[in-house]
This record gives sequence, structure tokens and C-alpha cells, in this order.
Amino acid sequence: MPEISRFFGIVIYMCFKDHLPPHFHAEYGGQEAQFSIETGI
Repeated sequence: MPEISRFFGIVIYMCFKDHLPPHFHAEYGGQEAQFSIETGI
């Protein structure tokens, strides 16, 4: 997945052909979270 940003060990990335709804991924310390762009959750 294309990396958008990297700061303080947090990596933010998203893939344009991923599943709906539009979202981005954040990874830190081996943990990963997904956040909806529309709601922020």
C-alpha cells in the first residue's frame, strides 16, 4: 500500500483499490488500525 506519511514511528497509508468505505490505515509498534475518512472512526 502506498505510504502517505511517517512520523514518530506511526505509518499512515492507503490503497485506492481497497474495500469501501474510503479509509486509511495507521500502523505503530506492530499494531494496525483503520479509520474511515468520512467519520474519522
